[in-house]
Amino acid sequence: MATPASFAATGPLRGTITVPGDKSISHRALMLSALAVGESVIDGLLEGEDVLATAAAMRAMGATIEKRGDSWHVRGVGVGGLLQPQSALDMGNSGTSTRLLMGLVTSHPITATFTGDASLSGRPMGRVIDPLSTMGADITASPGGRLPLMVRGLCPAIPIEYRLPVASAQVKSAVLLAGLNTPGITRIIEPVATRDHSERMLAGFGAELTVETDSAGVRTISIRGEAELRPQNIIVPGDPSSAAFATVAALLVPGSAVTIANVGMNPTRAGLYNVLRDMGADIAFGQQRVVGGEPVADLIVTHSALSGIEPDPAIAATMIDEYPVLFVAAALAKGRTVIRGIEEMRVKESDRIAVMAKALTDCGARVEELPDGLIVDGTGGDFLAGGATVTTHLDHRIAMSMTVAGLVSRAAVTIDDMSPVATSYPGFAASLRELGVS
Repeated sequence: MATPASFAATGPLRGTITVPGDKSISHRALMLSALAVGESVIDGLLEGEDVLATAAAMRAMGATIEKRGDSWHVRGVGVGGLLQPQSALDMGNSGTSTRLLMGLVTSHPITATFTGDASLSGRPMGRVIDPLSTMGADITASPGGRLPLMVRGLCPAIPIEYRLPVASAQVKSAVLLAGLNTPGITRIIEPVATRDHSERMLAGFGAELTVETDSAGVRTISIRGEAELRPQNIIVPGDPSSAAFATVAALLVPGSAVTIANVGMNPTRAGLYNVLRDMGADIAFGQQRVVGGEPVADLIVTHSALSGIEPDPAIAATMIDEYPVLFVAAALAKGRTVIRGIEEMRVKESDRIAVMAKALTDCGARVEELPDGLIVDGTGGDFLAGGATVTTHLDHRIAMSMTVAGLVSRAAVTIDDMSPVATSYPGFAASLRELGVS
């Protein structure tokens, strides 16, 4: 059932919050723990619907996963030990779960059917079907390479060398996970660096993995198959994508001063914060440290006058999920922001370029849609008119981004359905209340 909500201009945001555990790391922690021999313990796991879909799928394929107190305990089946699921794997809204689990199934002698909600079922899976089919998986998809689809794994699968045609951490990770149970060496050539959580975590679990970078910045990731993974104790840092919403809200709402504690600052994920600082944002990184192989910091954010810029399209892979809220920041910046090279956003949970262009225009922002991005002429800090009802298309990041827009609008902005937010940030409304949003 849809759960609409309205948001309007508020007083200064103040206080310290934490955000849910990193979604990308949470997915991978569950999957690799389920493939280790022995029991792993995960703290800080994101308990959103997407991650819980991954947990349910790994249980269906033989892993024992349970929550004890605040920690999640996972007893794995070992690489090669996944069992035949007895029913279809319901991925809900999670594209990450779907693509990475397709990789796992590829090199196991099992068959799995993947289903999802209306939003996920509209997302093309061709870019992951292609390399996994080359490795030997027999994949039957719905028209357009969409869900529902069935993957019949091959054991032993065929090691491949695969050059990513587009920057995609999900495709890279799917092939690496398929390579875990594939004899020989599987190689991924990555012309543009994407988030490297899979590489870091695979190495931490004991996989034989190497990363080489040539003089042009092209990365070659090699993994030796038939690995034996060792159980780990994992601490999941806060998700920088979830932290983005409070960050932009604090920058835009006059008088705000907000600290967001324990946020993952992996350089392959921190692009938004660098772009915001280039726009003039006052963001400091406090208590910088390394936790479980991942860089972590406290974000100290103060209201700032932002200026429009033209970000380098090469950074897109480091912030692909954060562009919707960057559009909101651009709408209140001084001058013009030109954002290009993000056509990947058209095949997310929604067409995020088109949906955000309409939502912001309806709220009074000056936006021009491009085939691969947006041009936004900002207000120079003046609040938007607001007064619109936003159609989210079941997209959690649209809902949260336009919530931020509501906080800097003269008339309330209504979000047609806040329920998708539970996929990544179940405590979003509570976090806003902690900062003073009524």
